[in-house]
Amino acid sequence: MASLSPFSQTLGVKRAAHLLRRAAFGATKSQIDQFAQLTPAQAVNQLFTQPAEREAPRDPATGTDWVSPKPTENNSGRDELIGQTKAWWIDSFLQSDPCVATKSSFFLHTHFTTISNRLRYAPSIYYQIRLFDQFAVGNFKELTKCICLDNAMMRHLDGQLNRKGSPNENYAREFLELYSIGKGPQRGPDDYTTFTELDVVEAAKVFSGYDIDEEFTNINPELNVVQAKVRTNDQGLAAQHDSSTKTFSAAFQNATIAPIEIVGNLATAEAAIDEIQQLVDLVFDQEATALHICRKLYRFFVYYEISDEVEQDIIAPLATIFRDNGYELQPVLQALFTSQHFYDEDNSVNVDDHIGAIIKSPLDLIVGIHRFFDVPMPDYQGELTSFYETMNQGVLKPLTDQGMYFYEPFEVAGYPAYHQNPTFHRNWISSNYLARRYEYAKKLIEGIRDQDGNELVKLDVMAYVTKPANISDPSDAEQLVRELVDYLLPEEISEERFDFFLRAILLDDLSEINWKFEWQNYESTGDDSAVRVQLEKLFNTILQSPEYQLS
Repeated sequence: MASLSPFSQTLGVKRAAHLLRRAAFGATKSQIDQFAQLTPAQAVNQLFTQPAEREAPRDPATGTDWVSPKPTENNSGRDELIGQTKAWWIDSFLQSDPCVATKSSFFLHTHFTTISNRLRYAPSIYYQIRLFDQFAVGNFKELTKCICLDNAMMRHLDGQLNRKGSPNENYAREFLELYSIGKGPQRGPDDYTTFTELDVVEAAKVFSGYDIDEEFTNINPELNVVQAKVRTNDQGLAAQHDSSTKTFSAAFQNATIAPIEIVGNLATAEAAIDEIQQLVDLVFDQEATALHICRKLYRFFVYYEISDEVEQDIIAPLATIFRDNGYELQPVLQALFTSQHFYDEDNSVNVDDHIGAIIKSPLDLIVGIHRFFDVPMPDYQGELTSFYETMNQGVLKPLTDQGMYFYEPFEVAGYPAYHQNPTFHRNWISSNYLARRYEYAKKLIEGIRDQDGNELVKLDVMAYVTKPANISDPSDAEQLVRELVDYLLPEEISEERFDFFLRAILLDDLSEINWKFEWQNYESTGDDSAVRVQLEKLFNTILQSPEYQLS
């Protein structure tokens, strides 16, 4: 029976690694060992430590940031700045200590999706990321209110085109269908159970009369982020906002929303913004909203399939926790990450386990490799040009090759792996994408290079195995392979599979004594050529294995 009851035993290596892969972007062996000694409650409490706010991305063209308030002619071009912003954000995934906030921030991007090539300005992306980072484990309802006034979202869904007498319903529709209450069963041509076409029309009126702040001076002082602005006339009134009373359907108890202050027949700017507050409050008062968001959280952090049992015993209780805590994310995620269900301890059936059941996204795959092996990267503080080149060639381009166009999903609804029924995470795997996954491991071990042949980033297998914190005794072939597969693969493997990695791959069907001799020869001569070849073969095989593709 699916259960949110707490799992109270010490985690151990496999469960600790599972938690760190799902709730964060992975960890080193030493970090996994540390978390393995903790109970889920202790581990999760540590994972909710909020990372320090990072400085804004800097441009190599000037050596300084470009968000004060916007880029100038001295800065790099638009596309270069957008690429820098993406690299800057991914770097936070690579460099931060394991924490829920970084993973949840990315979840918020998959939920409130925008497409970077529609946005025109890098500052719009930067300030949206700042919102995600600030609310990553905070109040989801408050974030939703902020997203309604977000420059990036406004541009993405044509909010600036929505004016009184000339409505544009794009954002209103996605606000209801994707970002808040979600669709229920369709009961008629215009009735989706949780909302109707009438509600889309009325919500569009609420969202009318705004414009993008292309000067990036309309700063929310509490959050220090730039927001869209109300279109006002000379008297400061919301001239393009529909100031009529909006009447919603029975799905929302026929509630009405109206400006709290009108001068003549126009709402004040403050009254227009207040209508958004009223609408978000109305939508979040509906039970279906908490259920919809908790399903999205479950699919992202646990598993895509939601059975009737999971709906009743996991989703519904999580939704109650969500509502009872005023839509704070942290209590919901804490309950999930400490539950018996999360660790497959709520049943004795092996066929529906969640550990090792999700295909890693390209982001999880690439960032996870970098974090586990602590792959050296250029210093963002002192090597800007090298940093961006390495991030582009070593991370962003491979993400694209593997099917994740970062901050550039093909659909308004976001990356198909997080929403598209029935395939969900299987969208990450095609013959081409799988080949590129395998190719990435091979290239990283060989060393990824720039166009001039200069090495940018490399997973140095010798540097890894010669650290005692990573491999206790590299001369012991069986122990070496055991430590790698135990920490890298989500589930226990059969002895036959283990023997394949050990004997067929590392030892080339020679004896373990032969490996010990080769290792001792390396230690005495410094010539690592013989052992390096076999280690690179082993690392490459493990990272290309079907088991490693799973989380």
